[in-house]
Amino acid sequence: MEKQGPFNTHQIKIVNQAVALAEEVVSNFYKMSASQWLNRKYDVKTLTDLSPEEIVDGPFAQIIRYEGRPMDSSLGSSNYDFYKICIQDHSILTTVEKTAELHLFPFLIYIIAHELIHIVRFSKFIQRFDASYDEKQIEERCVHKITHEIILPIQVEGIDDVIHFYHQWLLPHKGIS
Repeated sequence: MEKQGPFNTHQIKIVNQAVALAEEVVSNFYKMSASQWLNRKYDVKTLTDLSPEEIVDGPFAQIIRYEGRPMDSSLGSSNYDFYKICIQDHSILTTVEKTAELHLFPFLIYIIAHELIHIVRFSKFIQRFDASYDEKQIEERCVHKITHEIILPIQVEGIDDVIHFYHQWLLPHKGIS
């Protein structure tokens, strides 16, 4: 199987729809108003807009934390965390192509909601961004559990197949509950 490239124009429209729905369900889950949600400093970028160091093989997305600063401020006290969700188009498209039951839209909803949950948890200091490897493994299981809870009620064709695709993250593993 040939390595996939970036999303095409039609797929980018699907990404935008998935981002909008994922933002809605995550903000509803955390009971965040629109103004609270917009105060979150993050962006979602696909392969075309990623720098070479933001592109990885394997994961469907990754979060990179940058330090932001308002353009009109030179003071360090106004710095803030800025999170970039780096969507790995090539990994997503390869998986959708080889997994007949997965469809792009519901798969992207899950992936983006999952990353947004991480950002909310970092922003609310529920989890440290720079956690140890073991802490990150526990956090991944926790975030997958929350993602399942949030995504399951969505009435989107194919969402059950995505839930099934990720079911192993709900199973106990090496003493982690």
